[in-house]
Parts: sequence; structure tokens; C-alpha cells
Amino acid sequence: MKLLLDTHIWLWSTLQPQKLSPRVTRALTNQENELWLSPISVWELNLLHGKGRVKAPDDVPLWVVRSVEELRLTEAPLTIEVALAVSALHLPHGDPADHFLAATAKVFDLTLVTADRNLIHAPGISVMAN
Repeated sequence: MKLLLDTHIWLWSTLQPQKLSPRVTRALTNQENELWLSPISVWELNLLHGKGRVKAPDDVPLWVVRSVEELRLTEAPLTIEVALAVSALHLPHGDPADHFLAATAKVFDLTLVTADRNLIHAPGISVMAN
């Protein structure tokens, strides 16, 4: 299974693993699954860290590199096709990060792992709810 981690799932997997459900924990630790991360999540981490809403190490770039290596994350490309797919989605809210993550999942046929109620029931994408 190819799993795209929503930003909070990525952060929880490293910083607060107790927030992950047993099902999601099994999926993230299953060596047969591919774990994907969007650059949008890194952008969102930078924003949240800058606002003090996420407590990450001071050296965020180094932390991101280590996290990608430790979790064996595949970078999901941010492509023109993904940008165009955003407008085809009909999400009930205006969070641009969520729109890009959902579009990435759709374009690359990934299952989006999330606890976000707005994304759990998003039409047209595969979702694993936390």
C-alpha cells in the first residue's frame, strides 16, 4: 500500500506517536507499505513552527532530513498535474494544504492517512482514518 501522510500524521509519527491509532501505527510500521510525504507538509511545518503552534527542534531543516531518512519517506512530487487536480476536488473547506494533499493522493493513487474530518470523507480519494 502507498500511504501519503497528512502533515499531522507525519509529525505525530515522530513527535507524538501515542496519538496514532493502532491501525495507523501498524500501517506505518509495515515494511511492505510505502510512506510518502508532500513538500506541502514541510511548508506547513515551517508555517506552524514559525507561529509556535508546533514544537519541533530549532533546526527544522535538519529535523526534516532526519525524519525523511528514519521513516524512509518517498517525496511526493508537486507537479502541474497535482496543481490542476486541486480545482477538480470539491472539499468542504478552503485549507490550501489539504487541497494539495488530497490532489496529490488522487494523482499518484496514494491513500491519504489523516485524522482531519474534512478529509476523511473527501470524495474521489482513498483515505485511512486515524
